[in-house]
Amino acid sequence: MQIGKMTAVVVAFLAGTALALAAAEPTKDEAVAMVKKTVAIIKAEGAQKVYAEINKGDNRFVDGASYVVVVSLNGTNLADPVNHKLIGRNMWEAQDVDGKFFVQDMSAIAHKESSFWYNFKFVNPVTKKIQVKDMYCEVVDAARVCSGPYRH
Repeated sequence: MQIGKMTAVVVAFLAGTALALAAAEPTKDEAVAMVKKTVAIIKAEGAQKVYAEINKGDNRFVDGASYVVVVSLNGTNLADPVNHKLIGRNMWEAQDVDGKFFVQDMSAIAHKESSFWYNFKFVNPVTKKIQVKDMYCEVVDAARVCSGPYRH
């Protein structure tokens, strides 16, 4: 019986943690602020140094459910503090569940605009569900620095 109670406590704790993280979803204003802060740090400290810090999960680039990703304009994921499997991977042909080539689309926009919003469907790392992601991006050093909330 003790194991059953302990399991129930662990499940409740994990569910509460997931809910707390989901509740901490960043606002669009927070996403813009995080991107602008990251771009300023890249300009001050250099891209390669900052990408390495982002990939380590440095707290300057992660705040609860809010984090930045950096993708080159040719589609290579340069920095991602949450999904390390994507670092160094070219995502040019990636499509969301609706068939949208989101990496290609964002790169095309980045060639025309220095900052922009874009939305696509992606797996939320907190909920593990496919959700619409509103992504704010700014272009710096032939890459785009992006962050944004998932819609619930």
